[in-house]
Parts: sequence; structure tokens; C-alpha cells
Amino acid sequence: MMTLKRGLAALTFCCLCLAQSGPPVHVIEVLADKDSRYKIAGMGRPEITVKAGEPVLLRITARKGKSWNRDGSIHGFSLLRARDRSKVEGWNLLLRPGTQEFQLTAPQDPGEYVVVCTVICSEEHEGMTMKFTVLPSETVLP
Repeated sequence: MMTLKRGLAALTFCCLCLAQSGPPVHVIEVLADKDSRYKIAGMGRPEITVKAGEPVLLRITARKGKSWNRDGSIHGFSLLRARDRSKVEGWNLLLRPGTQEFQLTAPQDPGEYVVVCTVICSEEHEGMTMKFTVLPSETVLP
């Protein structure tokens, strides 16, 4: 019985090692709030910084504003290149009330980006933006 337990423990450890063998996932928590603002805990002015090509787990909690889409979306989260406002593929998210998680990959091109809300959520909708910076992949983040 002891050998079986040791074997299971070793197998569990190996599985955990394999699951963690890829690059670490950068978890980012954002609040898309009812006042038509993106918020990140501990930041007066929210900003996201990632490394080029890194895996990202975006955990967004959305609170209903004054209006929403017919499909039930209350906010949007779209990533645009700052230089020409073109959309970044795969980063056009529609948010429903509550918390949702999105597994994404950071853009490969370092530079400045902007997050915009794509659902007209209130009169203040146009101000629902956030800076998003992509650093070269060899950069060490704090």
C-alpha cells in the first residue's frame, strides 16, 4: 500500500511539473465598472503591461452600466494598436455581468496599445479606455 501511495504521489508531482513546464501565465484582473471605467486594484489610473507573446489569463468582472447590447453584453474589451487604432486579432471581447476569464496571448509586437469598450454602456462610454503596453519578450517584469 505504501508503494502505491508513493507511486501516485510521484505521478501527481510529474503531472504538475508538466502542466507548469510552459511559460508562466500572466494573470490580470480588471473591473469593467458601472461608471463606465476600467479599474485595476491598487491603481489610480489603470494600465496593463505584458511581455510580447506571453500567455495571459484576463479575469474581468463586469458590472452593468446604464445601457447594454441586445445580446446581454454590458461592456466590451477590445485591444487596438495605438498608432493606427487597428484591432488586435483575438482581443475583441464582449462582457456579460459577472466574472469571466479569457485565455489569450499577448501581441508579438512591442509597443503602445489601448483598450476600449465596444458596448455603449452609458453617456460616459467614450471615456472607457485603458493604456496597454507590450514590452519586448526578454524584459523582466516586476
